Amino acid sequence: MKKVPRSERTNAEIRRFFEEGMKGSTDPKSELVRLAVRSIVEEALEGAVRDLLGRGYYERGDGAGRGYRNGYREGRLKTGEGEVRYGVPQVRDVDNGAIRALQEHAKGRTEALEALAVEMYARGLSSRDIEDTFRSEDGSSLLSRTAVSEITETLWAQYEEFATRELSDIEVLYLFLDGVAERLRPGAKREAVLCAWCITWTGEKVLLHLSPGTKESTECCKEFLQDMTRRGLKAPVLVVTDGAAGLIRAVEECFPFSLRQRCLAHKMRNISNKLPEEIRAEFKVSARASYEAPSQAMARALRDDLVERFEKSYPSAVQCFLEDFDACIAHLLVPPSHRKVARTTNLLERLFGEERRRTKVAPSMFGERPVLKMMYAATLRASQRWRGITITEFERASLQRLREQLDEENKKETKPAIKALGSAQKKRRVYSRNRT
Repeated sequence: MKKVPRSERTNAEIRRFFEEGMKGSTDPKSELVRLAVRSIVEEALEGAVRDLLGRGYYERGDGAGRGYRNGYREGRLKTGEGEVRYGVPQVRDVDNGAIRALQEHAKGRTEALEALAVEMYARGLSSRDIEDTFRSEDGSSLLSRTAVSEITETLWAQYEEFATRELSDIEVLYLFLDGVAERLRPGAKREAVLCAWCITWTGEKVLLHLSPGTKESTECCKEFLQDMTRRGLKAPVLVVTDGAAGLIRAVEECFPFSLRQRCLAHKMRNISNKLPEEIRAEFKVSARASYEAPSQAMARALRDDLVERFEKSYPSAVQCFLEDFDACIAHLLVPPSHRKVARTTNLLERLFGEERRRTKVAPSMFGERPVLKMMYAATLRASQRWRGITITEFERASLQRLREQLDEENKKETKPAIKALGSAQKKRRVYSRNRT
């Protein structure tokens, strides 16, 4: 690591920060902001030294005698998120006034630096944002355009690190999927951005993935799920989605032996839209009693009672209630204390609400990078406040038995398929020999 610039070491720390899921951090947001401020300042100082010497870190000079590097010393910034310590590159035989000017400017601009660190995830960070932050009192930029461009690319790479990280160490119990339409390309219609989070076997809530899906079609949703499985995501016990047909089909194809739960919050809204005001409350109470019954057998009994009472008067509402009924009561197979959190995608809806609140401030903002950074900022910050759920040893054993039952069903369905495949292959070989 001695031959690696301090800025690269800091960026490596940021990558580890995401890879390890921010575990062990008492205040993840503050830690992230401090690391980001350190990265910005160190990248700026490295750019200034590179311009002074005419060469990069550990690169040989051209013999023109423009000075040389002489290690690092420690610099300190006092910010609202706490003290930030950063590496200051030292140079010999050259005027280092530009480095001192950058340091002094950074000391007086800590609020701007913190805002810049936050905004690098909150929206598309442009070269102009960084140039404005490092602009002197007379209006001249303290950074070269090359240095500014390199900082911008480094910050975008940190987002990409999150979107491509390994997921094999995350043991998913419940998986939650949803999408929100955003303007990703100038002049184009809104396109879906898909989001996934999970509850692990230890009860921890983890933000898994955020990616543009073009639209909530089966193909786009399959690609989103397959990307996570390629990075090591294992099949969950239960997957929760809304009623989007493409997302449902993708889940059934990618996780055919996981339980699929239909989001009841979406379902109840759909039912309400098909009922007049005077009967809406009564119908919803009956529907909710069925969906949230103590067992699936009781749920089906209450279903039949609701159909008998309302089918003649409100057929469209009853049809909506019955549609995908088995998926609406899948959560009744998990422990009772988990059912409330396992039957909706409400947590994702709240995340999208936070993201929409931010886009209202900048409604003209669009483009894949800016939108993804803003969504990433909103979802990341919200996920840091998530509280996990408690899973007792008894509940864990119960869930493990459920997992084994699903695996057993997988084996039962797979064996006939393998047998049929083997029989077809044998017939082809016999046919081939007869032709010969």
